[in-house]
Amino acid sequence: MSLQTQYDPKNIFAKILSGAIPSARVYEDARILSFMDAFPQSKGHTLVIPKVQACNLFDIPADDLRNLIIRTQTIARAVRDALAPDGIRLMQFNGEPAGQTVFHIHFHIIPVWEGENERPHAAGKMADMNELKEIAAQIKAKL
Repeated sequence: MSLQTQYDPKNIFAKILSGAIPSARVYEDARILSFMDAFPQSKGHTLVIPKVQACNLFDIPADDLRNLIIRTQTIARAVRDALAPDGIRLMQFNGEPAGQTVFHIHFHIIPVWEGENERPHAAGKMADMNELKEIAAQIKAKL
């Protein structure tokens, strides 16, 4: 599949936005939502999504993209301050061949610790929701 441009309002992130699927929420305002990745690559793996319907970097309005990256920076700082990782990786995929699995634009904030292996993207075991909520609370406290 090439770059998907038709937004599917039934994608998993749209369901999280509507509250149909539970999530461990980190931050929410009128334009974005941030929550813990249910299949984290590392402890504290956080997602940031806009509330606008956009599949990828190429179809999100510029003003919404600016807001999204500014909020991503703010939340990444809170992840850094809450969890004290050795580094932070930001990832954003566009199109299935590039690794995109949910076609709602989003940024991954992935804490990295030296000597620890990350789990693969969009694979592995689903995390315990109570643990995710505890980590989310630690991050929220730093916002």
